[in-house]
Amino acid sequence: PLPLPMPRDRRLLRLCAMVQEDLAASHSREHYAARVGLSPRSLTRLFRLETGMGFVEWRQKARLLAALPRLGAGESVTDVALALGYGSPSAFAAMFRRVLGITPRASVRSAG
Repeated sequence: PLPLPMPRDRRLLRLCAMVQEDLAASHSREHYAARVGLSPRSLTRLFRLETGMGFVEWRQKARLLAALPRLGAGESVTDVALALGYGSPSAFAAMFRRVLGITPRASVRSAG
């Protein structure tokens, strides 16, 4: 239900791998663009063209997909939120609710 589209461009694939290796990192678009040899504007344009979504949205979805099994395994919302780079559990819960329509705790209850 939550597909994470992957780009075909090798530079963007490298960027996606960097993000997935450290989901807690909140580096800027400019940081990643420099690391993969693109201008920030080219990164934005190409990322949307290849994935159908913006980079920030993609990173958010990658974090969410990493959170689901951790929550299902019984990790606390606080631990998951902090491990994935959110400044607070409430920021994580707000994103979770915005994307999935339920709270992290409710998702664990419905899965169990």
